[in-house]
Amino acid sequence: MGGLREVAAPFVVPGPSGMAVRAGLKGLTGQDEMVLRLVGGWLGSLASRDWKARCAAGLDHDSDRWARRKRVLTGQSSSRWAGSITKVTHDQWGLARRGQLAFIQSLEAGVRTITQRLSLPVGAKGSRGLPGGYRSRREWFAKSRRLCLLQDQLERERADREAARVRVVRGGRKLLRTRHHLEVARLTEAQWRVRWEAERWFLQADGESGKRYGNETIRVSPDGEVSVKLPGPLAGLANAPHGRYLLACRVGFRHRGEQWADRITANRAVAYRIHYDVERDRWYLTASWQIPPVRTVPLEAVRSGGLIGVDTNADHLAAWRLDTHGNPVGEPRRFDYDLSGSAPHRDAQVRHALISLLHWAKRYGVAIAIEDLDFQADATREKHGRRKRFRKLISGMPTAKLRARLVSMAAELGIAVVAVDPAYTSRWGAQHWQKPLTSKNRRTTRHHAAAVAIGRRALGHPIRRRTAPPPHDQSDGAGHRTVQAAPDTPGREETRPRIPGPRTRSVDAGCRAKAGDQCAHNRSGRTAEHEFWHQDSLPLSL
Repeated sequence: MGGLREVAAPFVVPGPSGMAVRAGLKGLTGQDEMVLRLVGGWLGSLASRDWKARCAAGLDHDSDRWARRKRVLTGQSSSRWAGSITKVTHDQWGLARRGQLAFIQSLEAGVRTITQRLSLPVGAKGSRGLPGGYRSRREWFAKSRRLCLLQDQLERERADREAARVRVVRGGRKLLRTRHHLEVARLTEAQWRVRWEAERWFLQADGESGKRYGNETIRVSPDGEVSVKLPGPLAGLANAPHGRYLLACRVGFRHRGEQWADRITANRAVAYRIHYDVERDRWYLTASWQIPPVRTVPLEAVRSGGLIGVDTNADHLAAWRLDTHGNPVGEPRRFDYDLSGSAPHRDAQVRHALISLLHWAKRYGVAIAIEDLDFQADATREKHGRRKRFRKLISGMPTAKLRARLVSMAAELGIAVVAVDPAYTSRWGAQHWQKPLTSKNRRTTRHHAAAVAIGRRALGHPIRRRTAPPPHDQSDGAGHRTVQAAPDTPGREETRPRIPGPRTRSVDAGCRAKAGDQCAHNRSGRTAEHEFWHQDSLPLSL
């Protein structure tokens, strides 16, 4: 057991800190679309210039330079548009720096793995936790070449980080690379250009508490009237007082519309973003706002009524309900989803599976325990080598999106979510729970056994089953002990200590040492009282 890593303690996941709703802008006139394109294009060009200035400042950037950048943009737009642009640039800079550090760490992990495997003889077997040597001289040579490439790339990334250089593409690097593969993407150059320009537009504004309807730049009234404050160079296009342009359409939020209406009626801050979907040829308006942090329920209170352990897989969620003692209750459940097809289809599949799981938890009034998964290190080609299908399987699991959606949807229903360390849950669940929970009418899968292990870890119980010791006599009056030992009970996982001496119905241990010795009375067989008892494979009573 010395090679096992330390398992982190479970914790209650805090609720979401913000909300976002989206609605379509239906009924826009040609003039409306032209104005939105002009405003988005002009502000997008200002955002590109501000991004260039922020990258040039590097680590020397401070509040004075930030104010100077904002003053430059204010003269070409407005103070509020300039504030939104500089804030988005600042957030993008921080995100790029964090992504750069994560990429450097992944490169370092790959270099360490390849170096360790190259130092071993060809065909050498690996030890616990460490991979062995490469299978052939050909693979060894190919990996030595790859090691040189990774080391060069690592040096370049480290140099960029020391020089405070980040590489960000406004519009997306994926779309930029598509420009060189238009035939594969089945796009013409004109179609690609429309998408590229739409992604580089800037039409988003932060909210302000105390201002009318919570936003002075993009304003939405309670009856759905949308107006946009035009930048200075485009003020001649205004069709409303104070340099504003009023759209011909009305907008309404079906999801969380009452919460949105309460905020704008009280003049609380609401941020808006106008986005154009090129594939659907539709305009959308997204409203977002911050919410006060939800008070986290103590872990002891969450455990009081039991919970549901959930094992996340590539195509389904395996779940099982456990009582407060860690015993599986009822039948296991499986919630399937299909991650093939378009992004909206995948998102709908995940939402459908999660809402079914949450309704089941709501019915019994229990919390949900899920693994705190992060497959960034497991998806690399250096760790799993030729196991391309396994790497593809891990990469396709929507762990981050699923966890974020589960927490957000559970908060709406008042269901707590407990995150546990994923270490050894699948292995130990299959070892200790898959076979005992399998019967003639129920075939327990490895994933459902892992769900039991996850639930027991969230409840504070060890994953190993607590089997019953033998009774104090040979009769059936004592029955089978099924009570769980408390987590803090000393020796709960140890065998019952052996008391020396005979144990019969008439003589206690330590009295008349030969009374219970069957061998001394010339009886066939050996006495069962002098043997050590062993744990059986019977499961707990369900």
